[in-house]
Amino acid sequence: MFRLPDLPYAYDALSPVISARTMQLHHDKHHATYVKTVNSLLDEGDEHPASLEEVVRAAHVDADTAKLYNNAGQAWNHALFWVAMSPEPTRCDGDLASAINEKFGGLAQLGEAFVKQGAEHFGSGWAWLLVRGGELVVTTTHDADGPLTLSNTTPLLVCDLWEHAYYLDHQNDRKAFLTAWFRSLPDWDFAARQWSAAHGEGEAWAYPAPDKQQGTRAA
Repeated sequence: MFRLPDLPYAYDALSPVISARTMQLHHDKHHATYVKTVNSLLDEGDEHPASLEEVVRAAHVDADTAKLYNNAGQAWNHALFWVAMSPEPTRCDGDLASAINEKFGGLAQLGEAFVKQGAEHFGSGWAWLLVRGGELVVTTTHDADGPLTLSNTTPLLVCDLWEHAYYLDHQNDRKAFLTAWFRSLPDWDFAARQWSAAHGEGEAWAYPAPDKQQGTRAA
């Protein structure tokens, strides 16, 4: 059974960009429900996958498992979202900074592209900074879609574009949320580790392995 990962910081650690109230609802209610639903659907099918990544990829190819795919994808995306943010300022430097300068012209230009893509995204979804085929890419995905179903792709950063991620704090101004988020919350140390993993140095982040004994704490 998959667990709801603990937040790596206090509920109020990302304030004022993301308030404690939003974090509590987002993590303890929305994310928890996705994890709980995944476990319930796997129980119904008597399935015991080795990883959530395996669940997402397998469910994606079968229309009959759309509910499992949507909930597993959302569980995975949210877990990555939490760990890709830092309450303390981090610095983008080294090889990743050089790649950003080469592709976008600098961190400020990357931020502009990221905010623009996310703000113009229609409906719910996610904004991503990815490494695809060795190159940096800014893109968005709809609903529960993410990089797991794309070949040769590693996520560096992700921001949630669903309204429950920002509405209490920024109302309907998604662009203001994204602007404040990119300025303050990306964990560039995490992004650098992901960049290295994408180039064969170390392992990319993965969702915590299922607990076969204790089940889920997503209740």
